[in-house]
Amino acid sequence: MGSIGFSLNSPPNHALLHCSALNPLYNSNKSRPISGLSIKMVLATPTSLGFKNLMETITVNVQRAENRPLNVPLIAPFTIATSRLEKVENVAIRIELNNGCVGWGEAPILPFVTAEDQPTAMVKASEACEFLRRSPEMTLGSVLGEIGGILPGHEFASVRAGVEMALIDAVANSIGVPLWRLFGGASNTITTDITIPIVTPAEAAALALEYCKQGFGALKLKVGKNLNADIEVLKAIRLVHPDCMFILDANEGYKPKEAVEVLEKLHGMGVTPVLFEQPVHRDDWEGLGYVSHIARDKYGVSVAADESCRSIADVKKIVEGNLVDVLNIKLAKVGVVGALEIIEVAKASGLKLMIGGMVETKLAMGFAGQLAAGFGCFKFIDLDTPLLLSEDPVFGGYEVNGAVYKFKNARGHGGFLHWDDLA
Repeated sequence: MGSIGFSLNSPPNHALLHCSALNPLYNSNKSRPISGLSIKMVLATPTSLGFKNLMETITVNVQRAENRPLNVPLIAPFTIATSRLEKVENVAIRIELNNGCVGWGEAPILPFVTAEDQPTAMVKASEACEFLRRSPEMTLGSVLGEIGGILPGHEFASVRAGVEMALIDAVANSIGVPLWRLFGGASNTITTDITIPIVTPAEAAALALEYCKQGFGALKLKVGKNLNADIEVLKAIRLVHPDCMFILDANEGYKPKEAVEVLEKLHGMGVTPVLFEQPVHRDDWEGLGYVSHIARDKYGVSVAADESCRSIADVKKIVEGNLVDVLNIKLAKVGVVGALEIIEVAKASGLKLMIGGMVETKLAMGFAGQLAAGFGCFKFIDLDTPLLLSEDPVFGGYEVNGAVYKFKNARGHGGFLHWDDLA
């Protein structure tokens, strides 16, 4: 079997595909076939079977693998119940296959949510890149498994996600398939909410009014530091954007009784959130179930597990205890492979799905968005943080029209970095 990226045996009327090392996004005019692989195989449905087939069928031969800091300023500080972020300090990953096709990944760093800080992430990403550079040709599934061993569990999930993104992007680039098609092709668009961090009522109202003008119908409000202040912020937002849908995200900030009190006060105001995300501490399983059952039965509000959903073991505990209605999947918490496993369990268990992120550029958000669009099974989309950056170093990628992201037919991710600018 040939190594991934040289081309593929195309059905009639399809041009052979090849990537040039000089251009990470497009082909040169030279090509060599991979025996036994066709576009039809790559786009096989159902999605999970198609991607599993890809992992078992295609072999990967990495020529270069590097990582560099990805530092980007924010428009304003981003404050949640557990941390405050002044700027993005993530890690970018670039993987080039032996045919010149390039894949891009991003390991997002958010203190108190991701386990890694940037120096740790840089060291671990370098270890993974060194492994890829010296590894023999192997199947995509095998190399993803090896990366999972080098970067195990939640402790290194963010870096693992970034490396997995870059590998999968390189493979998709090689076979000429956009990521949203690789993950099933259900849609090429998503509609995201937008987040209002913990700010004053006046600041929250100003943001809500601006987002309303931009066409955002769903606002995700960070709460959990001060119950009374949270209520005042909600009142201020309602005055300027009375028709918006609310998602409350406490980021573990409330005690169980406080979380219920918030719902009671909102009910008295005539406000029903569409979702209440992570109301209590990640390890307070009893409290999570308590809030979830009251929210569902008394107020008709779904509760989502975010920080409490950091592994497949967490998901099984949630399913067995009937603890929440919604799982928030973030690639930085569980990696790409872990996310695919959780999607399967959630679908089989009847749980609804949300996809979110940390504070990321269009690299990580674009990958997550294309995964969500391709699967088409996510009820809640929270992929807004590139809109909170004062600049975004990613070139290309998806088109943005207010709350709607449209993914093109460009192969792979469709976006890239000017690598030397990060040096």
